[in-house]
Amino acid sequence: MGDGSLAERVAVGLGATHVPELPDDPSDLLRDAGALVAVAHTADFALETTERNRRERLVEQARRAARAVVAHGLHGVVVSSAMVCGASPGRTVIRDDDPRDEVASTSPGVVGRIAAFERAFEAELTTAEGGRHRSSVLRCAAVVGPGVDTLVTRHFEAPRLLVVRDAAREWQLLHVDDLVSAVRTTLVQGLTGVLTVGPVHDDGTPDALTSAEVADLAGKRLLTLPASTAFALAESLHRVGAVPAPPDELAFAVYPWTVDPARLVAAGWRSSWTTARGVGALVEGLRSGLTLAGRRVGARDAAALGAAGAAVALLGTAAVWRQARGHGHR
Repeated sequence: MGDGSLAERVAVGLGATHVPELPDDPSDLLRDAGALVAVAHTADFALETTERNRRERLVEQARRAARAVVAHGLHGVVVSSAMVCGASPGRTVIRDDDPRDEVASTSPGVVGRIAAFERAFEAELTTAEGGRHRSSVLRCAAVVGPGVDTLVTRHFEAPRLLVVRDAAREWQLLHVDDLVSAVRTTLVQGLTGVLTVGPVHDDGTPDALTSAEVADLAGKRLLTLPASTAFALAESLHRVGAVPAPPDELAFAVYPWTVDPARLVAAGWRSSWTTARGVGALVEGLRSGLTLAGRRVGARDAAALGAAGAAVALLGTAAVWRQARGHGHR
């Protein structure tokens, strides 16, 4: 169950039936089912930033999914994101038992909506009467792969990769194929509770790369800004409607939120895609066209920007414009 290409991809990978949302009475749909996988993370930037009343609809779908899990004795799996645990300078590795970050999980944007789905699902399971249930929440690292379109992937659509000065940022990219295998492991092994999902090395430790390593693999240059400048620009651009994502969500593009999937690893799961291969998949899969302050523009429009060049994802564009004007370019 779930909107967007990620839910469709998970369903295909599992050989499961896909529905965007559950009907009021899902009895016929779930009669022969053993599990319900509810994909809260759409990996669809356009959908997340344009649909009105999305939070309310997600909360209702989470409640409906939880009631179905209890009523039909299913294993309920929520595909969420580790973003609900927050990103900040010097952020330690996110582990299975880490709580949701209150600031991140109350954001009005994508992260807040995913967290709202988690909370509603958990609350409904707690209050539901009758039946038996097993439930799991998979909190993913940054997802890449066919059809994936997120704030993180759009960050790579421009020639420069934005970084914040004096804030080391590791990149950990989870391919959708490995997400599917993690869901399958969760179901087969009967794992419950919260599990983080991200690529690991052969020894089970998190597989993450520095910004410089990722930029080199992606054929990008780095654009370094002070944090105060970056977030002030994000706030200004969001206020006038140039950037659809809330400015606080810039943190997930410039600060670390690497995960350690210890419980999945202990259950025998391993990622088949490395983060380095994930960078390659991301770059290969980028759609034609460039992104200007989080909105797609055509190649002709981007070329017209002159010395500012194509857009740097989100607010990096504004910084390039300022630099270009400072050097006398138009």
